[in-house]
Amino acid sequence: MANNDGAQPRVLGLFGLAMINIVAIASLRDLPQMASYGLSSIFFYVLAAMVFFVPVSLVAAELATAWPERGGVYVWVREAFGKRWGFLAVFLQWFQNLCWFPVVLTFGAASLAFAVAPEHSTELAENKFFIVAVVLVVYWVSVFLNFFGLSSSARICIGGAFAGIFIPGLALVVLAGIGLFTGEPSRLLENGDRLIPDFTRFSNLTFAVSVWLAFAGMEMTAAHAREVRSPERAYPLAIFFAVLVILTVFILGALSISVTLAPDQYQLQSGVTEAVRTMLARYGLENWARLIALGMALGVFGSVNAWIVGPSKGLLTAAEDGALPAALCKVNKKNVPTRILLLQGGIVSLICLAFALQPTVESTYFMISVLTIQMYLIMYFMMFLTALRLRKTHPLHRGRFRVPGGTFGLWLVCGIGLLAAVIAIILGFFPPEQLAKSGINPTTFITFLAVGLAIGVLIPLVITYARRLK
Repeated sequence: MANNDGAQPRVLGLFGLAMINIVAIASLRDLPQMASYGLSSIFFYVLAAMVFFVPVSLVAAELATAWPERGGVYVWVREAFGKRWGFLAVFLQWFQNLCWFPVVLTFGAASLAFAVAPEHSTELAENKFFIVAVVLVVYWVSVFLNFFGLSSSARICIGGAFAGIFIPGLALVVLAGIGLFTGEPSRLLENGDRLIPDFTRFSNLTFAVSVWLAFAGMEMTAAHAREVRSPERAYPLAIFFAVLVILTVFILGALSISVTLAPDQYQLQSGVTEAVRTMLARYGLENWARLIALGMALGVFGSVNAWIVGPSKGLLTAAEDGALPAALCKVNKKNVPTRILLLQGGIVSLICLAFALQPTVESTYFMISVLTIQMYLIMYFMMFLTALRLRKTHPLHRGRFRVPGGTFGLWLVCGIGLLAAVIAIILGFFPPEQLAKSGINPTTFITFLAVGLAIGVLIPLVITYARRLK
């Protein structure tokens, strides 16, 4: 059984919490995906922030400060609908995370390939064996580092935020701006010349659904609530600071790539390094791109560290409630659920085999990306319903932050979030025309998505039924 985490030291402050949020969410890996929309990327980012990012952030801040117990989304949904549905929510959060690790580490592997062998980076970025090897080594190193506790992980996250997000993001924006100022040709309109995208082509919108995943994860740090100093103050401030930083990085970064590269000049997993190299080459400084690529690889390492423990602690709380065998409740002296981490490491290793079964790394990268956001959207749908129910059933149970506007404000925010989640789930089933070159078969794409979602939902329901959890 877990240790009494009520006695855990408060090791996270406002800055550390904000950095964990930023490094967990603001990965540069999604920029090439949205850069392919050109001007329309501004619309998609702002829309996603308004209908998804802001509602999730507001609701997560209210729930995290009112129920700051370790366990995050599991505790919230359990209090509203019972242990069975709480386990479903945290399982979806946990399982999609396992699918997401290979996706984000693929971006890191592509960046690493450019850092160590720029002349062969394109071939390595599409080499399945290289990608799988890097994913497995980095992931398992991250798992064992997290055995040393949250304070060590937080320091890695802060370092990753600067090396992999702030410095490369600033380099992208500054170099693109200098290029425009000095008269370099802009490729922005070649990528997309419409500020408002064509909504009649649903298959094109599938790409945009992935931007929801780019903004997902604000609720993740709630799993660390008992290790945060003054959570009632730190959570809202950290969330709103992260919202501002992340939205700025995403919009300016995607536009910088669109300005620099034509649509056929970059791949999803390596577009950032290709844009930086192209811009630096104008001044004979292309070798500096290797250093920036290395920083992005380190940033991915920090991002993975930010995500490994959070969802596993929610699963640990569910295990302590009887949803899983007692053997999985074992924690070490740092209160880290080591057996759950080893279990998820084994599953991540199996998921990596998908890279050997698809025609290209790019196709696998995108298909798993869509599956992860579909699972996450179902969890968010449950989280919005939870906020509405808890405000009604526990009107006096509150933290230091509530969604502004009283009951009407909460219904408005949750209503927008629920509608956005449903629309995004539907759009996710339309195969994207932009990825035809990567060898994705539409039938395979839809089947993969449907089967993956069915497995993700049925497994926790079967487990809770077998263990008679209500």
